[in-house]
Amino acid sequence: MAQDKREKPIGIFDSGIGGLTVAQAIVQALPQERLVYFGDTAHLPYGDKSTAAIQAYAVKICDLLLRQQCKVILIACNSASAAAYELVKEYVGSKARVLNVIDPVVKHIGETYPNRTIGLIGTKQTVNSNVYRKKVDELDLGITLKSHATPLLAAMIEEGFFNDTISESVIHAYLSDPGLVGIEALILGCTHYPLIKKQIENYYQGQVDVLDASQIVARHVQSFLEANSLASDKLVGDHSFYVSDFTQSFEESTRIFFQREVHLEHYPLWE
Repeated sequence: MAQDKREKPIGIFDSGIGGLTVAQAIVQALPQERLVYFGDTAHLPYGDKSTAAIQAYAVKICDLLLRQQCKVILIACNSASAAAYELVKEYVGSKARVLNVIDPVVKHIGETYPNRTIGLIGTKQTVNSNVYRKKVDELDLGITLKSHATPLLAAMIEEGFFNDTISESVIHAYLSDPGLVGIEALILGCTHYPLIKKQIENYYQGQVDVLDASQIVARHVQSFLEANSLASDKLVGDHSFYVSDFTQSFEESTRIFFQREVHLEHYPLWE
């Protein structure tokens, strides 16, 4: 019976396909784990939705992931981690373990940057929720956090605008905001942003550490599975990918995010 539990998949969900950056990092770190991914493309971006709306979507998505018998559910979206993590944990109960993408990053910040000034970019929902600030303050390590909402970035990336002059201008406009002056590291507080990490690094020219949450989260998932005897020792079956609204462009973008061919299944949250 214990063996069964270990072979169950990891469920991952996001507002769209941004969370595939986290899924890809997990596949690289844990090739023996099977993933069930859900991108709520019908409702993206979550960054400008209300907390109540995000919570309603999250509960519906968890129903699907629980039906797929996921042993762990990872909320691979900062906006949903901020808005729905506590609710999802309560809703799922003992049926699966629930992880988010914020706690591992805060832990990494505490270990690496005590008494330093750190920047954060993310959606309005993530920044306005103040979840990072509260958690960083709780560490009590003298860390100053400077946050700036960058609402255009996730939508821009979902539409395929990165590594071009349009994204260059938008990134430049956001990062040159006076609110981010004097930072020594920058948290990419949205799972879409690893795709523009190179452009952000170019902007800072090595003066600022650009922190890719997908790598940090993948390491966290690995240590969590090992600590809780949930790590699989062999890949059983294939990864599954669902979206709540199917378009051709998502299938194409998915290849870019996940760096391989992916078959998306259409699964509407509300019939």
